[in-house]
Amino acid sequence: MRALVLTGPGKAEVHEVEPPAAAPGEVVVDVERAGVCGTDVELFTGEMSYLHTGRSWYPLRPGHEWCGRVTALGDGVPAEWLGRRVTGDTMLSCRTCDRCRSGRHHVCGDMAEIGISRGRPGALAEQLAVPVTALHALPDTVDSTLGALVEPGGNALRAARGAGLRPGGRLLVLGTGTIGLLTALFARAGGAEVHLLGQDESTLRLARHLGFGHAWTRASLPRLPWDGVVDASNAPGLPALALDLVEPAGRVVYIGLAGTPSAIDTRDLVLKDVTAVGILGGSAGLDGAIAAYADGSVDARPLVAATVGLAETAGVLAGHRPADAGPGPKIHIDPRR
Repeated sequence: MRALVLTGPGKAEVHEVEPPAAAPGEVVVDVERAGVCGTDVELFTGEMSYLHTGRSWYPLRPGHEWCGRVTALGDGVPAEWLGRRVTGDTMLSCRTCDRCRSGRHHVCGDMAEIGISRGRPGALAEQLAVPVTALHALPDTVDSTLGALVEPGGNALRAARGAGLRPGGRLLVLGTGTIGLLTALFARAGGAEVHLLGQDESTLRLARHLGFGHAWTRASLPRLPWDGVVDASNAPGLPALALDLVEPAGRVVYIGLAGTPSAIDTRDLVLKDVTAVGILGGSAGLDGAIAAYADGSVDARPLVAATVGLAETAGVLAGHRPADAGPGPKIHIDPRR
């Protein structure tokens, strides 16, 4: 089968590789759609921290935002999974440690991540092997575009929930990329008054197209009490801004990661009695994201600018947008093309 292989920093090629076999407890999925994420870009450029700590290494097969159909079952997998459309959890844990048994498998000390770490092949390929315990079934109302947006949607839903807002509460989301816009969509569906902060007017156009009338630059941001602030950016200075802007006794949610260390003054955190929440992974939000996509309360499809074939993925990772791309921040890959 064909799969995208990263062989070194800045080097990505489509290779013919052995197709996966369904080991006991696993299934094989024919991948219908896969998303390109900022993590994939960092793995491609060599900037990803895991490459420096030894948690990830080249050659590497990326891709952790995906959906597809189960076409083969390993021993011990219930027969009803065969033929089902699915997506899956990126975080593959040991399932036996205290963290796993207490519902925190996404921070398991022995975790492998699909398409990211410990040599686990990813979904930028025609087929993917996945443990059945990681699968989440997709209803017919969730098409391939939405199916491949479940993983980032799970992250964003956790961020929106982490803000702890009551209906009518005012949320400020810093960043208008995929996670920022998804967080805004889920928060709005939950009844929040959502505002977004972008770098400049050009970064706010899609937010306004999605119906977010409260979309600001730093210069135009009004002085309002923010019950919660979500930092979904990659700017090293915005974590401190989030803490500065949030109301006393409010919540700041950190889901974005900068390429260099960020600093906050913990005296502000204490003296404002602020709760800070960190979000790693969408595991606990996957079912909620699927449900919101299925019932139509969140339509994330406008975030996808284009869908291209596997051969064009290297260019996408290098920062090239397809000529016919729309305004969305996300590029999808159809490995069957």
